[in-house]
Amino acid sequence: MFLRTWRFITLILAALSLTMTSAHVLELPQKMTYDAQMYSAVNSTLYRYFAVIGGVYTVGAILAAFLLAFLVRRRRPAFRWTLAGALCLLLAFGTWLTLVAPVNHEIAAALKSAPESVAALWIRLRDRWEYGQAAGFFITLVGVSLLLISVVVETPKDRRLPEAAG
Repeated sequence: MFLRTWRFITLILAALSLTMTSAHVLELPQKMTYDAQMYSAVNSTLYRYFAVIGGVYTVGAILAAFLLAFLVRRRRPAFRWTLAGALCLLLAFGTWLTLVAPVNHEIAAALKSAPESVAALWIRLRDRWEYGQAAGFFITLVGVSLLLISVVVETPKDRRLPEAAG
């Protein structure tokens, strides 16, 4: 029962983490058409809770997935799929840390020292921020898919559903 519950928790956290990056990808085409003022206004105000709540989802999913991999370590092939999914979630977070977080840091510093430069700075760094988010989405999607496969490979292949009582 504990393993089923932990799998459920892991999949929910991973799915919630995926929603954060999915939103960025869905917004990307429209946001790439924004002028500097509009892009700056949107990016400087819209994502505050993405960082706070999304961070909990993301880190929670990574930790839960690695613990799940430990729990299923003797269950081949579920272990391999689970470990691969956990590694993808970690890689997606690493992508965010190396591509997106530095942009956020640079913008935050500019807001304190030279607020008038923020719009131009956002436009200069826009591609790195947007495509970094998109890369994170695709890696997270692969990770969630691998975690789902880890459950599917343990599902019996020929399990007949009971006939409905008539």
